[in-house]
Amino acid sequence: MAGDTVVTELSGPPALGPLYAAAAVRAALPGRARTVADRALVRRGVVVDPAHLVDYARVCGFRVGDALPVTYPHVLAFPLQVALMAARSFPLPLPGLVHLANRITVHRPVAVSEALDVRVHAEHLAAHPKGARVDLVAVVSAAGEPVWEGRSTYLSRGARAPSGEPGPELPEPEVPTGPAAARWRVPGDTGRRYAAVSGDVNPIHLYPLTARAMGFPRAIAHGMWTAARVAAALEGRLPDALTYDVGFRRPLLLPSAAELVTARDGDAWRFAVRGVKKPEKIHLAGRIGG
Repeated sequence: MAGDTVVTELSGPPALGPLYAAAAVRAALPGRARTVADRALVRRGVVVDPAHLVDYARVCGFRVGDALPVTYPHVLAFPLQVALMAARSFPLPLPGLVHLANRITVHRPVAVSEALDVRVHAEHLAAHPKGARVDLVAVVSAAGEPVWEGRSTYLSRGARAPSGEPGPELPEPEVPTGPAAARWRVPGDTGRRYAAVSGDVNPIHLYPLTARAMGFPRAIAHGMWTAARVAAALEGRLPDALTYDVGFRRPLLLPSAAELVTARDGDAWRFAVRGVKKPEKIHLAGRIGG
């Protein structure tokens, strides 16, 4: 980022409930910014709470060991990302944002005991066939060394980007076919359980009534819960340093059943999560590995 970036250091994680409420009010007000502010939010010396890690692992299906699950640093960065997106200076309204894709880069295993610095910023406000998109970028460092990076791409339906130019291409991984490697029963409270460990209390994930108010027939699973569940299913078969690309295609309604299908791709795995009765319905697809 440019040298004149405005960096705001936070002493703790923002409370997401009030941020979502404030963002809902701001969404109805005129005068929204037209560009992404050159701004970053930072938390330094973040130490993982072992009890919280256990709760996260239980919800997502990971084993608990000496290293953080590959998706766990996302929950450290997510509150800062929401604080950026809820601000009046953010060009797209937070309510209704759709998570299109996510890329995680793990440079090395991150020990549970390490003190971490978490920094987030937004970039690449760009046109999309259905509106406008933007990237929220997180970098997690230990002792000044980046150890984990995440890029979340969001869509605002019906919005317009000032330039009209499309953003960087999103990965379109080949979807594997064949028999399921695993079949999951996804209970109706999955959204509430993941919200409790991630802080993502977006109403579309919590209850049928609040989801219907946002245009969904019932609550939907968090995309990052499903992505974490995939990584947990492949745990022990992944290299220490990896890239995890995932594209979110279709909401996974709660309660539901889903199948994981996988295929080897060198030292990586291609995967998809699909419907059980209608396997042509793909909820997400991607690639994870070296």
